[in-house]
Amino acid sequence: MEKIKVTVALSGLNNIDSPGPGIPVIRGLKESRVLDVRVVGLAYENLEPGIYMHDLVDKTYKVPYPSDGVEPFLDRIRYIHQVENIQVLVPNFDSELFTVMKSEKVLHELGINTFLPTLQQFEERHKSNLPEYGKKYGVKVPYSDTVASIHDFLKIQDQFEYPVVVKGKFYDAYIAYDLEQVSIYFHKIAAKWGLPIVIQEFVRGTEVNVVALGDGRGNVVGAVPMRKTYITDKGKGWGGITLQDQDMMDLTQKIFSQTHWRGGMELELIRTKSNELYMIEINPRLPAWVYLAVAAGQNLPEALVLLALGKEVNPFEGYEVGKMFIRYSYDMICDLKEFEHFSTRGEV
Repeated sequence: MEKIKVTVALSGLNNIDSPGPGIPVIRGLKESRVLDVRVVGLAYENLEPGIYMHDLVDKTYKVPYPSDGVEPFLDRIRYIHQVENIQVLVPNFDSELFTVMKSEKVLHELGINTFLPTLQQFEERHKSNLPEYGKKYGVKVPYSDTVASIHDFLKIQDQFEYPVVVKGKFYDAYIAYDLEQVSIYFHKIAAKWGLPIVIQEFVRGTEVNVVALGDGRGNVVGAVPMRKTYITDKGKGWGGITLQDQDMMDLTQKIFSQTHWRGGMELELIRTKSNELYMIEINPRLPAWVYLAVAAGQNLPEALVLLALGKEVNPFEGYEVGKMFIRYSYDMICDLKEFEHFSTRGEV
């Protein structure tokens, strides 16, 4: 069967100690049996490793930060599209999804396809809205509240027992064991990601996750659960193993059937000693460990691009249980001329 040729532009090339999903997504696309993919990388920083991984990324362009607004983003995408003829755009960072979703109509008019959640779906699963989300869809979630200052936290601290989890609106989470630590982590996260800050009840148990893809009609195209086997000091899974867990699969199906989620999703869960599942976070895109799902038999990046192209995709049937991933560091050697070219011209 002749493969479908497609040019895919995507972000998340910072494959570092807190990796973006871009490189794992690309690996899945490059291994596709039905797609012949030309990859156009979108980078925010000059030292994102994916820029220089020429076996995976065919061309990379520097793009403005999401905080710069919709118009600078669209202006840059228009230029890249004129050169590359982008057919599918896959944003891989939470912080850029709002900008891309607001631009979907313009992108579609340009001939650039996306497959993303709706603005309503995106907003209601925010960390700050998680208690309401749990009530609406009948999902167990830890108690949480948002604060804009330490003074705000002092007003509600009686509703919590230490330790508590201090979370940024996009990224970062720290466990605080007293008020002093709450203050330290509050200011650290606020300086990086802005306000508000989420204070969440700490639930003891085992961290488990599900990566899944929804078709926007209430169906789960694919889903793979895993347990983290190694966690870094930043809370990132540096190793994991696929599980056979019907409760996690049922919870995923329950959420997707009710919300009609469109696109990739990661469910971050805690399984308590009493075997209860608490949902502590929903990430509205494919996670950095998505290549584990590919290796286990579900090429979710491939399915995502096919859905963006308007193709019918049959749900995956099963996955390999006991498949493991282990991350490692690798010294990639680059040429200074390439770095200088990207730094000055914004493409390489």
